[in-house]
Amino acid sequence: MADRAEKFPENAAGPYYVDEACIDCDVCRETAPLNFKRNEERGYSYIRKQPETAEEEAKCLEALEGCPVEAIGRDG
Repeated sequence: MADRAEKFPENAAGPYYVDEACIDCDVCRETAPLNFKRNEERGYSYIRKQPETAEEEAKCLEALEGCPVEAIGRDG
């Protein structure tokens, strides 16, 4: 389960976030490319944009559920 206290600082403000457990597997970026981005220097994903539509919300939830290390969290 993702830990808000360990979320990356690049995460856009809002309910979704990625924490330090991320292993840079690319699942979230493939699932929701409009919402997740890779930190190229350090090799991890983060939320670049919180979901704004029902489709984006569904994709982010799919990414959360598909994350192999449970590094994606959602508060609220």
